[in-house]
Amino acid sequence: MAKILIIVTSAGEYAKAGYRTGLWLGELSHFTDVVEQAGHETTIASIAGGRVPIDPESLAHDVLADGGTAERYADREYMDRLEDTVAVSEVSADDYDAIYLTGGHGVMFDFDDESLAKLISDFDARGKIVSAVCHGPAGLLQARRADGEYVISGRDVTGFSWPEEESAQRADVVPYRLEDELADRGARYSKADDQFVEHVVTDKTLITGQNPQSAHGVARAVVDALA
Repeated sequence: MAKILIIVTSAGEYAKAGYRTGLWLGELSHFTDVVEQAGHETTIASIAGGRVPIDPESLAHDVLADGGTAERYADREYMDRLEDTVAVSEVSADDYDAIYLTGGHGVMFDFDDESLAKLISDFDARGKIVSAVCHGPAGLLQARRADGEYVISGRDVTGFSWPEEESAQRADVVPYRLEDELADRGARYSKADDQFVEHVVTDKTLITGQNPQSAHGVARAVVDALA
């Protein structure tokens, strides 16, 4: 059994618009379903600690119906895990075998956290698995290796694409283009030919998924890597 640290946002709204945001619930539930079924233990941490905001769009009926998320949303014990999370600044890479960064637009406003960047650098330096999905790779942008280079420099990654951002009608309110920022830090960014289809990229211990449809795939890749 491995121990996996899951990171979620503490940001519940956009900086320039009145939209509510937060964790995309399916990107958590799809991942935990796979890795916990495989026998691994998960701990959820958020940037600020405490209660985790949930993106209301991730609770829409058609979204909840996909991949078992509705069952998790109805599960009081499961949802209570989001009521009092530990803060990122209070956890250590020494205690876990892998880290997973969930998405939801909230991460674009608080995943630039210094404690998170250090945590990811520590996981990477120890050769442990670093994984992320959708907007989650925003948390990789500030992490550096001991030589000063970005952790993602020279590595294959993916993340929420700009065409998908435009389709989601959030292009005018997000603070940056995630795919461009990843590439600007030396990563080899790729995306699927079609929008909102599973696309998972593995580069040794770095595993990333493009969109919510990729959370199951990222989880399977993490389980394979842990094996």
